[in-house]
Amino acid sequence: MEPTESHRGPVVPIRRRFGATAGLLAAATALGVAELVSGLIRGTASPVVSVGGWVIDHVPSWMKTFAIRTFGTNDKPALIIGTLALLAVFAATVGVVATRRLRVGLAGVALFGLIGAGAAITRPNARSIDLVPSVVGAAIGIMVLWLLVGREVPADAGTSLAVGIDRRRFMITGATVAVAAAGMGGVGRSLRRRFSVASERSAIKLPTAASLALPVPAAVDLGVAGIAPFMTSNADFYRIDTTLVTPQVDPASWRLTVKGMVGKPLSFTYDDLLKRNLVERDITLVCVSNEVGGNYVGTARWLGVPLAEILAEAGVKAGADQLVSRSVDGWTAGTPVADITDGRDALLAIGMNGEPLPIAHGFPARLIVPGLYGFVSATKWVTGLELTTFASFDPYWAKRGWAKRAPIKTMARIDTPRGLQRIQAGPTAIGGVAWAIHRGIQGVEVRIDDGPWVPARLAPGPSADTWRQWVYEWDPKPGTYNVACRATDGDGQPQTEARANPIPDGASGWHSIVVLVD
Repeated sequence: MEPTESHRGPVVPIRRRFGATAGLLAAATALGVAELVSGLIRGTASPVVSVGGWVIDHVPSWMKTFAIRTFGTNDKPALIIGTLALLAVFAATVGVVATRRLRVGLAGVALFGLIGAGAAITRPNARSIDLVPSVVGAAIGIMVLWLLVGREVPADAGTSLAVGIDRRRFMITGATVAVAAAGMGGVGRSLRRRFSVASERSAIKLPTAASLALPVPAAVDLGVAGIAPFMTSNADFYRIDTTLVTPQVDPASWRLTVKGMVGKPLSFTYDDLLKRNLVERDITLVCVSNEVGGNYVGTARWLGVPLAEILAEAGVKAGADQLVSRSVDGWTAGTPVADITDGRDALLAIGMNGEPLPIAHGFPARLIVPGLYGFVSATKWVTGLELTTFASFDPYWAKRGWAKRAPIKTMARIDTPRGLQRIQAGPTAIGGVAWAIHRGIQGVEVRIDDGPWVPARLAPGPSADTWRQWVYEWDPKPGTYNVACRATDGDGQPQTEARANPIPDGASGWHSIVVLVD
């Protein structure tokens, strides 16, 4: 039966649903095939990962800051979900267009493949083979869209498209395509495990350090429930970086090069590092994205080669004031040479808390420079060091307006009680941690409402490069209280009250909470 004029009203919505579904199925198939091919050849050329990486590198810094502030360490899954959502909208639109202009719709799928291929081939350390997953995926996606739309839609269908659709065949074909796409995607992700270096890492036996860390007194932990432990486990240590897929770097093929303004370029293998005199130090790291009262801070026992020794062997030329470190994924950081050679325990680290660096924290090697925020010092998966000047090169975040030199600011944080927590009247402990890395903490004070600042009791700290716990014994009556804290660093400088956002050089201000006492 041919449609009459009265049938045309509902035909358009049916056509749109049909086309949108076809477009989504074509895109899902393209992605599934691309994931499968990616898993077979390299594991790093997935269109979603490539496009997501491109987005991370090109979004404004305020957007990256918003993502970290909103999603925390889940910012990367949020980005992937957002990328897939945009892709779904694009795919549905392409499918609808294909029901009217099939060639335009097929060109839309090809465009998707071109975008994925372009993102893959322009990633750091890209190879020509990285084009293959997106190209093959797009080709299969075009075939699926033609299969679902081209065989159903006569060239002159116009608004009467939906009448001739064999819905049963479309549903069977669509379901088959969906299952196949999901299966290929799952197999592709499983194949990526072949590229994991977990077994290589587990086979490494770290040597004993030639210079051991100072003994940590038991009293560094005050034993107050709710305060962050002095040492942060590897599993609980924060992770903030720009890579969507954790790099898998084989220690057998890893090389560290030292070049630039040096008298003697150097190259090190992982075995070279294991044979050197290693040092062990307890150092607290802080992320510049840490808000006042935030959790992007932790202390670990690091094992590594002193960076100052490496620079001395290379022979730093006069005028070189910046050490640019490069990650295997292309990320760069710029560290003041003066902060590496002033006697602090700046390390090329290979161990963390008694074991080889976790893969997520930079295995096989990363940088640790006490007293500097991570974005100017803590490069993970490091493969290159270059001596240069601040005037001649801007690293990753400096190009986006962040500070070039970023010493960690003095900060005290309240861990217990929590903000808006209800507690019972009577003796209770207010406690937390404080840090002023490489300057040390001289004291912490607490203020209740508008009362006077009173000193808290400090736990000992093994060095100026770690945080310290503190506690204040409080005996409140029922009521609502505003509790604030502030620290004074080892140079006698008090923590500033002035509020500053984390970007461009770290947050500042007193941490305060509201406590409800019954």
